[in-house]
Amino acid sequence: MKKRLWRIISGTMLFVAALVINTDIELLNMALYLTAYIIVGGDVVVRAFKNIIRGKVFDENFLMTVATIGAMLISEYPEGVAVMLFYQVGELFQSYAVDKSRKSIATLMDIRPDYANVKRGEEIVTVDPDEVKIGDIIVIKAGEKIPLDGKVIEGSSMIDTSALTGESVPREVVPGNDILSGCININGVLTVEVTKEFEESTVSKILDLVENASSKKSQSEQFITRFAKYYTPVVVIIAVFLAIIPPLVIKDAEFNDWIYRALSFLVVSCPCALVISIPLSFFGGIGGASRKGVLVKGSNHLEELAKTEILVFDKTGTLTKGVFKVQEINPEGISQEELLELTAYAESYSNHPISNSLKQAYDKEIDNGRITDVEEISGHGVVAVVDGKRVMAGNNKLMDKMNISCHNGAIAGTVVHVAIDNVYAGYIVIADEVKEDSAHAIRELKNAHIKQTVMLTGDRENVANEVAKKLGIDKVYSELLPADKVEKLEELLAEKSEKGKLAFVGDGINDAPVLARADLGIAMGGLGSDAAIEAADIVIMTDEPSKIATAIRISKKTLGIANQNIILAIGIKIVVLILSAMGFATMWAAIFGDVGVTIIAVLNSFRALNVKNL
Repeated sequence: MKKRLWRIISGTMLFVAALVINTDIELLNMALYLTAYIIVGGDVVVRAFKNIIRGKVFDENFLMTVATIGAMLISEYPEGVAVMLFYQVGELFQSYAVDKSRKSIATLMDIRPDYANVKRGEEIVTVDPDEVKIGDIIVIKAGEKIPLDGKVIEGSSMIDTSALTGESVPREVVPGNDILSGCININGVLTVEVTKEFEESTVSKILDLVENASSKKSQSEQFITRFAKYYTPVVVIIAVFLAIIPPLVIKDAEFNDWIYRALSFLVVSCPCALVISIPLSFFGGIGGASRKGVLVKGSNHLEELAKTEILVFDKTGTLTKGVFKVQEINPEGISQEELLELTAYAESYSNHPISNSLKQAYDKEIDNGRITDVEEISGHGVVAVVDGKRVMAGNNKLMDKMNISCHNGAIAGTVVHVAIDNVYAGYIVIADEVKEDSAHAIRELKNAHIKQTVMLTGDRENVANEVAKKLGIDKVYSELLPADKVEKLEELLAEKSEKGKLAFVGDGINDAPVLARADLGIAMGGLGSDAAIEAADIVIMTDEPSKIATAIRISKKTLGIANQNIILAIGIKIVVLILSAMGFATMWAAIFGDVGVTIIAVLNSFRALNVKNL
């Protein structure tokens, strides 16, 4: 950019000097203009000749070179230099815009760790992250990047996850917590057991996604590539005919006049505005989305997102946290505290997820001396004596087996019924917790004109219906196996319009087939499985469903900008092309039709980067 800027400044000074001096000495004028031309346009001419040698003839470099050299040959020196000068200004704007877009994505590149501190015996050795193996113990000091995914075994600290998730608030980690590579350790020293090798780590996968994102073209970009491929040779042929045929067939027509028209026609025909601004719009959109914690694997997926009509969700881990917690304590004849305490003690010897949830809710140390005669009844529950009381905790089957009548109403979640000394003492409801922003996400999606929201889950019908009702989801299908999910998705695909798209949002290994089958797969990247992230087209790094609506707004804005640029560029070019052919447009109008439109389109593309209020 600096080199181009100096070329523009020095070329402009010479160009202005030539215009001001404008002596009667033709040779001096020509020398000044020619020097200015070489400074500002020499690289374009060189590129054009190199491309011709490689067999790539009809590109913007060729059009600019032919038009400007032609202008110089017919003594239209100012126009020849001006075309190249304004072209370089357009290229400068383009470079600046690409740089801005790249920087917003390049913040992710800063997450690549340079080293890892591996603990070997009492010694700490600094090695390349590639050399660290699963099970190795690494030490991460304050201010250092976390080099690999792992589990904290010692120490506590705040970690900055903004590079991965876009979250500005640091997260606290303590022993037992999983941490992701690419985050920054803020204040404490952490000892971490490595759980993934570097090439399988979060940071490595994200970098791979970003580096390959721009390789997948959107339909708009494919259209521009095909358009330029046929359009450029056609306009060159028309320009040649325009320069030669009219002077031969029209009386008093002069070659100089028609060559000038043909050269103006060539300048304006250059497809720079389209070739530059359309990919730039999508590149900006991908960059803007990454700043919001949404990784889009290609501009084609960004375009598909704007056309989404049906959004299908998995439940566990996507709309819910995937962590079972005590949601309700409903005692009969005793206090809530006593019911929870006795149940937690009765379940204390079990490692079942339900037992763990009860112990977590009790959140006090278990005194094993208070417990005797523990009996676990498979598929039913547990019976134990706590403080001399016989406590029975389990499902309906256990209560039926013990001939104890219990609450039988429909409850969303797993119910643990409790009886003390053969008297029913109440029940505790354990259920998956709905994410804080799930309901907000569904509302935002409806505001974004998504026609239908659907939930597919393997969970029980009453639980699924309760979650769907709570969140405002239109349709719900429950008790599905992975194969059933694909079958239901096929049915839903038949419901969308011809141009509409269906997106599926999931996080588990069992979601990978559905993510791959949907028009658009969206994975929860923070806690989602590697298989789901691999199969998805878009990854939500924050695990927040509301980011999907944000991504849709970004995609619609990006697509709108790309379409505006297409209409603007083609519309103005057609008008100026016709005027050039008829002799009503000068080379200056042609310059505006090419470079002016390119600058306007590039500046319009900048808007795709602005995602603050989306």
